Amino acid sequence: MFYIDIDKLNGKIAERRTTKDAISDEIGISRSTFYRRLKNGKLLIGDMHKICEVLNLSKTEAMDIFLVQ
Repeated sequence: MFYIDIDKLNGKIAERRTTKDAISDEIGISRSTFYRRLKNGKLLIGDMHKICEVLNLSKTEAMDIFLVQ
């Protein structure tokens, strides 16, 4: 099973000078849904792809955040 490294994701969000609210708007889900998925560690694959695009994450960065074992 894989887990999301929330701390690294939060770090990238801050590094890109944006917010979780802005990310949820850009990927097209409600803020409450986004926060719930983050809290539960159950982002959909589509959400992950969109987050990678919005934050302009490299493959290595994405793997470090979304493919934590």
